[in-house]
Amino acid sequence: MKIRKTWIVLALALALVVALGVLAGCGKEEVTTTTTAAPPADQPVSGGTVNIYINEPAFIDPVNLQESEGTKVGDMLFDSLAKFDPITSKLLPSAAESWSANADATVWTFKLRAGAKFSDGTPVTAADFKYAWERICNPANESEVSYHLAPVKGYQEMQDGKATELVGVKAVDDLTLEVTLTYAFGDFEYVVGHPALAPVPKAAVEKDPKAFADMPVGNGPFKMAEPWAHDQYVKVVRNDNYYGDKPYIDGVDFKILADEGAAWLEFKAGTIDFDESVPSESRAEAIATYGESADGLTVSPGKQFLGGPELSIYYILMNNKDELLKNPVLRQALSLAINRQAISDTVYGGVRVPATSIIPEGIAGYQEGAWQYSKYDVEAAKAKLAEAGYPAGKGLPEITISFNSGSGHEDVMALVQADWAAIGVTAKLDGQEWAQYLDKLQAGEYMVGRLGWIADYPIIDNFLFPLFTPGGDDMSFFEDPAVTASLMEARKTVNTDERIAKYQTIVKTIGDAAPVIPIVIYRHHAVGSDRVHGLVYTPQGLLTLDKCWIKPAAAK
Repeated sequence: MKIRKTWIVLALALALVVALGVLAGCGKEEVTTTTTAAPPADQPVSGGTVNIYINEPAFIDPVNLQESEGTKVGDMLFDSLAKFDPITSKLLPSAAESWSANADATVWTFKLRAGAKFSDGTPVTAADFKYAWERICNPANESEVSYHLAPVKGYQEMQDGKATELVGVKAVDDLTLEVTLTYAFGDFEYVVGHPALAPVPKAAVEKDPKAFADMPVGNGPFKMAEPWAHDQYVKVVRNDNYYGDKPYIDGVDFKILADEGAAWLEFKAGTIDFDESVPSESRAEAIATYGESADGLTVSPGKQFLGGPELSIYYILMNNKDELLKNPVLRQALSLAINRQAISDTVYGGVRVPATSIIPEGIAGYQEGAWQYSKYDVEAAKAKLAEAGYPAGKGLPEITISFNSGSGHEDVMALVQADWAAIGVTAKLDGQEWAQYLDKLQAGEYMVGRLGWIADYPIIDNFLFPLFTPGGDDMSFFEDPAVTASLMEARKTVNTDERIAKYQTIVKTIGDAAPVIPIVIYRHHAVGSDRVHGLVYTPQGLLTLDKCWIKPAAAK
């Protein structure tokens, strides 16, 4: 998943379990007098609205939940078949109460929860999933997330305009969804946890598609309060038709602000309750003022700054179709020349961790140092530059480094520019507005760029298949038929340990080609207000608010 702004150790999970256990164990005290007693300070209460800062989303409709901001909203409005534990990222049931696969993992059967409804009161059925998935795969809808369904039988035919349905998706009855894949895929149960693969009600969509895009009808714990006010706010409220436990809070106001600096000022002024992008230079101030969360993921009064792990990578793109950069040895030299620790320390105050491969810590199969060129070695960089035909940079044309302005990207690219200059490589910086920048990346009209990638689902495949095979989010335009074939073989491997071992080999193979340059692994640098209890900011960059509650204001 592209990041607009910018499964974890058991100790973290245990810390949250203990913390939540304290809350859950505080039952309501029995009142034996006629005097009205105030509830205990740590007992959840209902009511109130949480105010959260986001950038302007691209989409909030599941048909194209492609980036972090829209996905935060969509994840509250919709439940997919599965979900991920907000602390450990363990796979859990959601709209489906159970599922199973046949022996070779080519046919998956999902049993839906009985009695589930959309926020408009209509029942959620297996047919709603089939319709939603076909809507994503319809080329006319120009969805950039259809690749999630690439393994499903009939996907390619829809992409080619030769079919109008996914023949591999069958509503056996209202509560049984059967999915047939074109090949074995042992990790498919993780794929269906993506928020974009949620059901949508056909009648509501087709009545007015444009209206649905701004006020989608979902099956999640919250529903839209009014249409999305672009560049201003998105308001959601509790969905009383939700099949699961109802949220404590009345709703969430997503306040759309222009930049991180403005959000930080708004937070300090008390007008927003959660800021996910505390400026790096303000991290020490935030910790000293608001206290630091024990697990780095959960907000509670006095422990409000979150610095926990993220399943995401900040990386530099190199256009592998560019006449200059299609040379892998040059790409290796450029990667070796970058001081990632200096970037982490200087730009991010040491919060983010230097990346030694495209896979972040926390993903099963992660190996430290898996990409041999993702390290800082000036002498090796100079040697590789000479091997590429440009000793000390002689004869090497100027390289243009493009990036989306804001969020500290200028500072990162300036350090990269200086590191490259140290080995004789001349580069110029080209900052652009996000939408314009993204259009250029997708069209391949750039030399060097930057992006962030956060896990759509917490598996190693999600950092390889979309980024390094044609048809996904391969904006480096890296194409290697042998790598694609190896990835397909790994996907077909049913045994989990064997599958991960194959992926680890592929990671090293891709790293040897250095198609992109991993820079840092993201970590949270977020803060919540002292009136918020139990808000969890997950390693996937989503917000868990179904157990969140707001401390009542003191009586005057």
